[in-house]
Amino acid sequence: MKRCFLIVLDGVGLGELPDADRYGDPGSATLANVSEAVGGMSLPNMEKLGLGNIIPIKGVSPVSKPLAVYGKLQEQSAGKDSTTGHWELAGIITSKPFPVYPDGFPESIIRSFIDRTGCQSILGNVPASGTEIIARLGKQHLETGYPIVYTSADSVFQIATHEHSIPLERLYEWCQIARNEVMINEHEVSRVIARPFVGKPDAFERTVNRKDFSIEPKRKTILDHLTDSGIKTMTIGKVDNLFAGRGVQSSLHTKNNSEGIEAIIDTLHSLESGFVFVNLIDFDQEFGHRNDAVGFARALTEFDSAVPEILNAMRENDLLILTSDHGNDPTTPGTDHTREYGLFLGLFGKKGEGTNAGTRESFADIAQTCAEYFSLPVEIRRELDGTSIYNVFETVRK
Repeated sequence: MKRCFLIVLDGVGLGELPDADRYGDPGSATLANVSEAVGGMSLPNMEKLGLGNIIPIKGVSPVSKPLAVYGKLQEQSAGKDSTTGHWELAGIITSKPFPVYPDGFPESIIRSFIDRTGCQSILGNVPASGTEIIARLGKQHLETGYPIVYTSADSVFQIATHEHSIPLERLYEWCQIARNEVMINEHEVSRVIARPFVGKPDAFERTVNRKDFSIEPKRKTILDHLTDSGIKTMTIGKVDNLFAGRGVQSSLHTKNNSEGIEAIIDTLHSLESGFVFVNLIDFDQEFGHRNDAVGFARALTEFDSAVPEILNAMRENDLLILTSDHGNDPTTPGTDHTREYGLFLGLFGKKGEGTNAGTRESFADIAQTCAEYFSLPVEIRRELDGTSIYNVFETVRK
């Protein structure tokens, strides 16, 4: 009756990786910089877990007896995208980077998209922030019916349309065409994303009907191996989209962090056994991409206030891991993800005694740890990247 809850605090990075300059991200340090920007954060519950023992954070002190195993994770995959981050957490290091388009997509791609979807034309075709581009081109979109196509520093092909102008079903169909027929071969981006919005000029707002169309992982992840072994797998948030649904037996899509936190607690009370992979997206989507350090800090405080209820709902043999997939420093000039260390806070059961797990060589150490927790055979675990630190949990429980 084992249960593992892997919770990704999307975009909550712990400081620049050694190769951050290659990605244009020197000086990025999402968590520390957010706290500095707001004059210090109060995160008392994650502080007790050992958050302040990992890196210096204004307002979050190190503690002498942390409850969690703590440390940070170095991403080995090429990139700083949600897909590469989640795949590596699930046991796959992506050595070849997905294509990016800092100058927009080539004409051949746009022509192929127009021909295959039947659109007369498109708007945009530039790297942009999602909120900025609908503010700039939303009115023209309503006047013409042309979809807004844009990208970012990540490997994404994004399509924004107004829900009252283009039905959601048509937008999703266009995204599926882009995924399967246009963005292929050397142009195989990690995600095609539907970005619907509503409202009037000067007051456009993106809706919760976003949908990601990801490519399938190139080999089996921890989700696949657990499913093959008869262990229930469940996702909360956008996780199933990042794996193209593969290895996921049930999924619950949530609108925001509040819904995600509620779903975590409900699942802790109701799930008999299995692996639950969660993404809390607001840190990244609502605040990191919008350079909103105050909102980012508020979201961290909201999650921190839920930690006691999460811990109280845990069972004696549950494994809980809090982590992150990349950074998204709202204090830096850009609005894109940042190349940073990932968070690691782990508890085995309600009562824990923490220790320093140090700097792990890969996000994939999480997958290996979960695989060993569920007693997957060694020959299966060899198919996953990373190194298990399950022995650290067993040591502190003895």
